[in-house]
Amino acid sequence: MEKWLEQIDSNTQDFIKAFGNLSIKELNWKPNANTWSIAQNIDHLIVINNTYFPVIKSLRKGTYKLPFIANFGFIVSFLGKTILGAVQPDRKKKMKTFPIWEPATSDIPEGILDKFQVHQTELKRMIESASDLIDKGVIISSPANRNIVYKLESAFDIIVLHEQRHFNQAKEVFQLLQKNTSS
Repeated sequence: MEKWLEQIDSNTQDFIKAFGNLSIKELNWKPNANTWSIAQNIDHLIVINNTYFPVIKSLRKGTYKLPFIANFGFIVSFLGKTILGAVQPDRKKKMKTFPIWEPATSDIPEGILDKFQVHQTELKRMIESASDLIDKGVIISSPANRNIVYKLESAFDIIVLHEQRHFNQAKEVFQLLQKNTSS
């Protein structure tokens, strides 16, 4: 559990340190229509991470229902490893997100980094509150597709790596922004 909490703190600080001095115009700058801005990358992380909160709430209430496919441990393991491989920070594999996880398409309002910091604190609390569920080896469905099942523990690994992936993506946009403003 500590590894997730420490990595979330590290991810948060990486975003603040790298982008905290940018104007809202710079945070929303896009090199082209098909590339997310720095702010959209941050918004996307908030959007996607927030979809896990109702999962934990439903697990706590005892109302969470898994699809039949979750009964097959090898499938749960395979899907968890596959998703984890897809969200690696190196960004060697490009991937398209599920529509429910798309960031806002227009300009993101001021305060996105503050909102991200608050979100990260809430995310850490959610993870801490789920320690008993992790110990039990609870399986969940992806909030985007109920037939993609993996252990809750894998979900937290995915969340942390996914944040690193989008930090790297945002850094690439920042480098393009610097080139654009210096020319």
